[in-house]
Amino acid sequence: MSRHRPSRPRRRAATLGLVLALALPAPTVALAETPAPPGHRAGTLGPALPASTAAASSLADVRVLARFDRAAGQAAESIAPEPGGGAVVGMIPARQVVRVAPAGDVHVLVTMPLPPGGGGTTPVVGIPVVTGVARTDSGALYFLYSSGRGGLTGIWQIRHSGGPRLVVPLPASTMPNALVVDGERDRFLVSDSAGGRIWQAPLRGGAASVWSADPALAPSTFFGANGLKLHGGAVWASNSDRGTIVRIPLTEGGGSGRAEVRATGLAGIDDFDFTGRGAEILAAINQAGKLVRVDADGGHETLLDGLQGTTAVAVRGSRVYVTNGANLTGNDSNLLLAHLRRR
Repeated sequence: MSRHRPSRPRRRAATLGLVLALALPAPTVALAETPAPPGHRAGTLGPALPASTAAASSLADVRVLARFDRAAGQAAESIAPEPGGGAVVGMIPARQVVRVAPAGDVHVLVTMPLPPGGGGTTPVVGIPVVTGVARTDSGALYFLYSSGRGGLTGIWQIRHSGGPRLVVPLPASTMPNALVVDGERDRFLVSDSAGGRIWQAPLRGGAASVWSADPALAPSTFFGANGLKLHGGAVWASNSDRGTIVRIPLTEGGGSGRAEVRATGLAGIDDFDFTGRGAEILAAINQAGKLVRVDADGGHETLLDGLQGTTAVAVRGSRVYVTNGANLTGNDSNLLLAHLRRR
């Protein structure tokens, strides 16, 4: 999730922009595929891979699939791809979940109500927001709503008829951000950016519990654990404040092992996803308005530049979806679609 700080001295620019930013001309999206010099990659944790290693992923045919109404609060945040080429997208201050058809048409599925009395006391961001979205293999849709109020904050389900249903309440003190369905273990996993934790809860609904509160997930000034994915027998999370990607191995019973930092130097990282090629990752760098490729050794390079508050990325086969929230720069909140290829 992108972010917005209260008005006070700050170490670096905020990236939520929940208040409307000044409308600036939309920058041109640029492909930036220049590889790092041999022998060195930004953020590498160990010895760099030689330049002769297997070709890495790159992007082609980048286009805008859908544009959203930024003036109405539709700051695109999270992505759940659907069969056929469409996607479900969470909208932060609009408190909405929308469906984008394969042709780009946008339909609002749900708009969450304000807490009684209006306003809200959501930790860190202050106002009620919709953040992560997720889709099960059977097509059930879930999303996160944060309001700073008990009975509203938690995991909600979108139903075919009737309004949304709260299936997992979360403490009012949490800032739930990313939502993952762990189908193998019949549970949800949720990142808590304010508390620097990952929560788990039964997929059927019910009480949530802390799955990991490893120090590597903690915020340093504002947002800690943000993006969240399951991959290769582990849970992976980004830490926005620390600019890191963290891997937490799953124990035999599905519990959490000790976290290890797998990539650094990614200041302002938001969501991310795996390309399907080992531990290679595509990461949304919200503050810099970039999409970067992160190697298995932690090195990274920019694939897309000139974006506006890059919030999320989702990979499905050769399709790559990228959301821009236009948080602090410009007003072009959109969903990009690109083709993944090996160089």
